[in-house]
Amino acid sequence: MASRGQVIFWSIISAIIILAGATALIIGFGISAFSIPEANVDCNATSESLRCEAPRWFPQPTVVWASQVDQGANFSEVSDTSFELNSKNVTMKVVSVLYNVTINNTYSCMIENNIAKATGDIKVTDSENKRRSHLQLLNSKASLCVSSVAITWVLLPLCPYLMLK
Repeated sequence: MASRGQVIFWSIISAIIILAGATALIIGFGISAFSIPEANVDCNATSESLRCEAPRWFPQPTVVWASQVDQGANFSEVSDTSFELNSKNVTMKVVSVLYNVTINNTYSCMIENNIAKATGDIKVTDSENKRRSHLQLLNSKASLCVSSVAITWVLLPLCPYLMLK
């Protein structure tokens, strides 16, 4: 993930290339982050709840809970979702808790933004809990999102060309 400083640096380099009058291929890129959620059961003395956590998302996603037994149910009133910015204020940790879960049911925590959709499924039984997670890219441009290393590789060959002019 590129830091803000790296993004500013490459934006300045891109501006220099364009201002120098060179014909350059304009490369569109965006910063995005997504991670697979981990679903767990939180048990306390009064009730059971499910916790779904994903360490890195940007831009801010939406979180929706679903159930195999209660299909079409709206769980927004019995869930609580928070977004915590990381220490560099770039990505956010997503934490969502679903309260009042029932035994012998499979719940899904779906985290989605315009780039990706990740789902964490957890089957709750009285003897065990089975978990499964997966991630799906929704935007074909997401596969073109490049890291700072790739940006370096693309832009550096253009710099010697400008110096020769």
